[in-house]
Amino acid sequence: MEFVAASNNPHKLAEMRRILEAMGHSVKSLAELGLTVDPEETGTTFEENALIKAKEVCAATGLATIADDSGLEVDALDGAPGVCSARFAGGHGNDDANNQKLLQLLKNVPAPKRTARFVSVIALAMPSGASLLARGQCAGNIGFAPAGTGGFGYDPLFFVNNKSFAQLSAAEKDTISHRAKALEEFGRQLPQFLNQE
Repeated sequence: MEFVAASNNPHKLAEMRRILEAMGHSVKSLAELGLTVDPEETGTTFEENALIKAKEVCAATGLATIADDSGLEVDALDGAPGVCSARFAGGHGNDDANNQKLLQLLKNVPAPKRTARFVSVIALAMPSGASLLARGQCAGNIGFAPAGTGGFGYDPLFFVNNKSFAQLSAAEKDTISHRAKALEEFGRQLPQFLNQE
């Protein structure tokens, strides 16, 4: 199936495309369609924000649209930054500032209490008005300093099995990441969803 990806984030788009193409789907970007759509994420949950993005782009294109809303939940911060992950330090998408703020807030938190999870929710919006949601999570810990040069966002600080997401290859990350798990769940739900369409 072909989807439009409701994302202006090149890293997120590359991940979604890699995983979905491996499942036999194809993904068009907003740029490839010549669209500049930037939905306002006014939801209070990942599910709400993913649906807002998918529905707005679907309405603009008339095509099946897939969106991801994702973020980091840190237990010592009562689940923050959560849906505010991309704008945690103020400006949207300033990875360095977001990571520095996170480290500052956790500076006195010992290793055993630095537990966290990445969450991803995938939303599909169809021109018919039907929609589908799938959630994925990956548990880990927040490090005391960034490690690795790959990935994006909080990847240099998010550790699983003593390696940060930024130290993993794309293939390694795609086997354990929250986005991979959400897309895997999405892939499981999709056939039945399409049968009902």
